[in-house]
Amino acid sequence: MTEPPADPAGARSAALDGGALTHRQILTIFAGLMLGMFLAALDQTIVATAIRTIADDLDGLSLQAWATTAYLITATITTPLYGKLSDLLGRKPLFLTAISIFVVGSVACTFATSMLQLAAFRGIQGLGAGGLFSLALTIIGDIVAPRERARYQGWFVGVFGTSSVLGPVAGGFLAGHAEILGITGWRWVFLINVPLGIVALIVVTKVLNVPHTPREHRIDWPGALALTVGLVPLLIVAEQGRSWGWASLPALALVVIGVAGLGAFVVIERWMGDDALLPLRFFRNGVFRSGVVASFIAGTGMFGVLAVLPLYLQIVKGSSPTQAGLQTVPLVLGIMSMSVFSGQFISRTGRYKVWPVIGISLMIAGSAVLSRVDVATPYWRTAVIMLVFGWGLGAVMQPLTLAVQNAMPPQDMGVATASATFFRQMGGTLGTAVFLSVLFAQLGDRVADNLRAASATPQFRGAVADPGVAANPANAPILDAVQGRAELSLDDSSFLSSADPEVSRPILDGFAESMSVVFIAASAVLVIGLVAVVTLKEVPLRAQSGIDARRGEEAPPVAALGPSATPVVLPAEAAVPDAGRAARDRH
Repeated sequence: MTEPPADPAGARSAALDGGALTHRQILTIFAGLMLGMFLAALDQTIVATAIRTIADDLDGLSLQAWATTAYLITATITTPLYGKLSDLLGRKPLFLTAISIFVVGSVACTFATSMLQLAAFRGIQGLGAGGLFSLALTIIGDIVAPRERARYQGWFVGVFGTSSVLGPVAGGFLAGHAEILGITGWRWVFLINVPLGIVALIVVTKVLNVPHTPREHRIDWPGALALTVGLVPLLIVAEQGRSWGWASLPALALVVIGVAGLGAFVVIERWMGDDALLPLRFFRNGVFRSGVVASFIAGTGMFGVLAVLPLYLQIVKGSSPTQAGLQTVPLVLGIMSMSVFSGQFISRTGRYKVWPVIGISLMIAGSAVLSRVDVATPYWRTAVIMLVFGWGLGAVMQPLTLAVQNAMPPQDMGVATASATFFRQMGGTLGTAVFLSVLFAQLGDRVADNLRAASATPQFRGAVADPGVAANPANAPILDAVQGRAELSLDDSSFLSSADPEVSRPILDGFAESMSVVFIAASAVLVIGLVAVVTLKEVPLRAQSGIDARRGEEAPPVAALGPSATPVVLPAEAAVPDAGRAARDRH
């Protein structure tokens, strides 16, 4: 983690209750923001590693996407609402609300007794998580100028890096224990959020004091409802289409409802004007338009790969949850190293467009090469590929958010940042649902084909006839399927870790082949994102924080103050070129 640089003048020029926001004050506020972000970041990584154990215990491996998708759906839908409400009501109360809801959802997840119940409680968690990321990024935009923001990036990279290392290891450790203090091990994956959330609430209450000017606007509840009606049915189809049939009546009915909901959302947003949850005028800004498209596609590819990678390490390679967590360290190192390097470059030069281009290119290459991994691939090769993919992620996410924040008027900081986060989350939600659906849609047929082919080989027939193999209970599901006594169910895959390598190999190959299709599909989707970032117009970074810029816009003209008024002298960093740029941004 890199330490944020000291302010060149010894203090920041942003106003806090009429005074200057010093470098120390910035770091104090950052402490509160990082705790909130750590909650959400840790939850994603810790659950990803433990989900196989959770699904096996609740007999629902094929339903695991529901637990992830429910969380992402609610987090996605509430993200723009948090952004809009924070512009109207202030950042602090909304940030505290988000943390509180997240903690309540975590407690509920601890008591889940089925995968569908867990999915419902994960949805409650998502209601809080929707505000954790977007509000933290918005507050950063309030207190740190775009040109300086990249230099503070190391702190947030440190949060993600720490959670990315601790999450998988902690998830593996907790999921690997049958019980801890009388509670099933995997349930601690959610219960651990409670003390962390309480600490976050205390710190944020004490340190997060960012000034807010109340604004009289309507709250776009009709838009929020229409967005929910539009997105939820479409995401359910993405998850369940494989089992229902893509042309089945339920699937088609939900598609019609979803399209109607999105159509109503567009009409409502046009009617609401500047009060809209997602003002349509934003899309007239080319940087915003290209930025959110790139964020959507990057989120789709990123979450698609990250949802499948832990399954590859645990199911195909036979790693324990703890081992799989440690094996993702190269991915984390790639994210951290490239984020810090790109942040320092952006801060020194003010140029940011090159990094999303490099980042998505590396993600395309990484996911394409991941499609070649199989049961026999040595770990070191997979580690190198994860490092490359991590470099791509480290180069793309922060610069895209920075570009959108810099291109939009300061008074729209909250909703603009939330919009960029919304589209990335939307892409992630869709990517997780669709790519896991692709995985499990192919899995059954590929495993069946592999078992039929293997049954014709003398090695497999010899293993099946071996009394020692027949005596191992872990081999029973495979032998029953081969001999036609029962259909093979993969809802609980835990037997594969103890099964005989010869008889389990066709199943592992089936998993690897299905995952390869997901990786190559993610690579193809990311090409669209590359086109979006190539067409992104690079606007020079402002040298003012959001608070400074809003103060400058709200200050009355000198003439209006009377002949005896003292002229307002702006800092050098807020000179005429920036003011002109802000005016151009508003148009």
